[in-house]
Amino acid sequence: MSHQLTFADSEFSTKRRQTRKEIFLSRMEQILPWQNMTAVIEPFYPKAGNGRRPYPLETMLRIHCMQHWYNLSDGAMEDALYEIASMRLFARLSLDSALPDRTTIMNFRHLLEQHQLARQLFKTINRWLAEAGVMMTQGTLVDATIIEAPSSTKNKEQQRDPEMHQTKKGNQWHFGMKAHIGVDAKSGLTHSLVTTAANEHDLNQLGNLLHGEEQFVSADAG
Repeated sequence: MSHQLTFADSEFSTKRRQTRKEIFLSRMEQILPWQNMTAVIEPFYPKAGNGRRPYPLETMLRIHCMQHWYNLSDGAMEDALYEIASMRLFARLSLDSALPDRTTIMNFRHLLEQHQLARQLFKTINRWLAEAGVMMTQGTLVDATIIEAPSSTKNKEQQRDPEMHQTKKGNQWHFGMKAHIGVDAKSGLTHSLVTTAANEHDLNQLGNLLHGEEQFVSADAG
């Protein structure tokens, strides 16, 4: 698919003031190892000739990343591609050709889930950032956050998901899971992630959040 700008997109790209969204997307354009990331997904991505011609892999990956960065549903992401020029340009799309619809966006997300590619992408990004000197290794900050779910959430057997649990924080009860993260102390970038039930103690996963080259570790005993 050729990446040609429409008149509207061209006019947008030459305007003087950059918004925060444009600045952020420009940084992601430069920082992330797109070629390395697409190489992880490419063996599993549909090839041209098997039904409808797929969108370029990198375009779909860029859309998927924006979904996470801006916390957008499949439908909201589709709308954003039509409404927000900076996001459309980041995905290397233009209004003079068809844009991915919500089903196409959903199918790409399911492809990553089916082949468990998200963690591989995470490792690929961190490895590249370390090699590029963006992520240092001297120190790690460890933290955890509760990911809430409705207490009525049940699996297909109509039972509560065993990976979720109730826990008390302060004077409030919460139900769901907990995300434990290890963050590079210098850059603030996350280099490790573990998910558990919400009642898991924050420090239980400490060993899984360190890369082994730290000179210091900072953790909230929470």
